[in-house]
Amino acid sequence: MTTISATDASETMRIAPFWPTVGTMAQRNLTRFVRIPAIVLPMVVMPVFFVVAFTGSFDGITRVEGYPTDNIVNWVAAFAMLQGASFAGVGTAGAMANDLETGFIDRLLVSPIRRSAILVAPLVYTVVRAVIPLTMVVLIAAFFQGLDIQGGVLGVVLAYVGGIGGALVFGAFGLAVVLRIGNTKAMAIVQMFSFLLMFPSIGQVPITLLTGWMHQFARFNPVTNVLRLTRQGFIGPVTWDQTWPGLLAIVVGLALTMAWASYELKRRNP
Repeated sequence: MTTISATDASETMRIAPFWPTVGTMAQRNLTRFVRIPAIVLPMVVMPVFFVVAFTGSFDGITRVEGYPTDNIVNWVAAFAMLQGASFAGVGTAGAMANDLETGFIDRLLVSPIRRSAILVAPLVYTVVRAVIPLTMVVLIAAFFQGLDIQGGVLGVVLAYVGGIGGALVFGAFGLAVVLRIGNTKAMAIVQMFSFLLMFPSIGQVPITLLTGWMHQFARFNPVTNVLRLTRQGFIGPVTWDQTWPGLLAIVVGLALTMAWASYELKRRNP
């Protein structure tokens, strides 16, 4: 009879290195992403659609007294970037939902890996997904719609920071909801939540032109501060006053949503 020593058992159950595990899991999602055109096309088409649609619909509003720019694309580009990035986060939640239904997450939970890797890997995937719509908006808006980048390179960098940060928050929120519900039906909640936060903000018009409940909602909506962070380099110089509230909203939002997602993952431990 073959016996297994305590040392051999310890070697067998050794926890896999964290970052190589994250890299492998993220690569798995990216492979699926590349192989399925239905995932890629909405991310490329929708942000460009937002730029074109909102530019045409709201062009006349730039003539209203107090509007901060005379070129509507300067205002709309940031909203299109953040909207496209939010889709990246929602898509990450969709991948998690699919892995739950196929039993892949349950297999990961009984494997010798750190549980946090199950959440970090999808967020790495989210960053890669978010860069695509962000770049599409900048390139399309800049070269075909006359986007002004008054903040220079720093303005572009902060636009990416705002977009990627927003994608991470929406992605972590989506992971928490999906882990809570346990199937793809959770996607309806994630998508509705993203729309409910994005549109009652300063996406189309500045807060000074909003009235009633829309003004109050936009005032306390964290997306408003993220939009200010993302947009500032398109409508003027970069300032710390426009930067730190957006960074704070991203950090707090990511901390809260990741804490919730971690709690929901622990509940699923076999």
